[in-house]
Amino acid sequence: MRKSLRLLALLAVIALFAAACSSDGSSDSADTAAAETTEAASDATEVMLTQSDCEHTYHVITHGDSGTFWSVVEVAVRDAAEAIGCEVVYFGANNDAQAQSQAIEGAIADGSAGIAISLADPTGLEAAARAVVAAGIPLYTLNSGVNQYKDLGGVTHIGQTEVVAGNGAGERFNALGASHVLCARQEQSNVGLDERCQGLAERFSGQVTSEFIGLDATPDEQQATIAALLTADSSIDGVLGTGPNVPLRALDAASDAGRTLIIGGFDLSGDLISAIEAGDIAFTVDQQQYLQGYLPVMLMHLQATNQNTAGGGLPILTGPGFVTPDNAAEVAALVDAGTR
Repeated sequence: MRKSLRLLALLAVIALFAAACSSDGSSDSADTAAAETTEAASDATEVMLTQSDCEHTYHVITHGDSGTFWSVVEVAVRDAAEAIGCEVVYFGANNDAQAQSQAIEGAIADGSAGIAISLADPTGLEAAARAVVAAGIPLYTLNSGVNQYKDLGGVTHIGQTEVVAGNGAGERFNALGASHVLCARQEQSNVGLDERCQGLAERFSGQVTSEFIGLDATPDEQQATIAALLTADSSIDGVLGTGPNVPLRALDAASDAGRTLIIGGFDLSGDLISAIEAGDIAFTVDQQQYLQGYLPVMLMHLQATNQNTAGGGLPILTGPGFVTPDNAAEVAALVDAGTR
């Protein structure tokens, strides 16, 4: 009876998501889920989230770090682990494709009941991803990989279509009156960030310059690089940061260069929301990353225990949404709670 009730509850979660695509519910489970941090290569993080009454173990293996974006994904994975009462291992490879591949191979060897991965570097992860499917383990992709998951044999993808998200940013820059936008990328080998800039260029009526401006781990380098680009080209009047930290660096760089810019971003952080509330940054694109951590765990468990699959061969979209000065205050409390 307990198992039947749990399955009904999980099916209700998926049904509600399909009907409303909502992720505004807050969570207290970051304080209650048991977590054990394990040292991993290249500053990667691995957390085992253990419950006692489930025979399955699942893995969520991403390229993420422990920053503002991926910490929300990890909270969501913890919440999902508590909801299903199973052991879930979360691994963040800190943009190291080799470490991520090794973690995937380890999950296969451990007999995982389902493996969800991000595909920021499809070339570097292809062999490991195909090995998951060859081992008969359901493969899900999240965050990045919307254009590759089918070819790799994945069940579905949970995330946003990055080109479409970039399209929306381009339309907003058009409405705001920009003429030349710098698309500032914080990772060099992340296909998803390239697609964001591609989407921007497709819909923006002016000029787009795409540049890698340094990692989030080096904010001073990011700020200096953006300031140098602004100084070198006086026609740049807008910056789209492809993550939540870059827009803030662009704001500081504009001050350094004595420029007034129209600035947009991707994803959320407390500081970014505050800057939007103040009117210093025009908008950010919200892909609702909590859903990207929570839903793969639920879907893997439903497939393992009830032979359910979702998506129908299409991705399950978590965005894009937009945070602007009009709704920033409502989102701010959820960012502080760690679920947005």
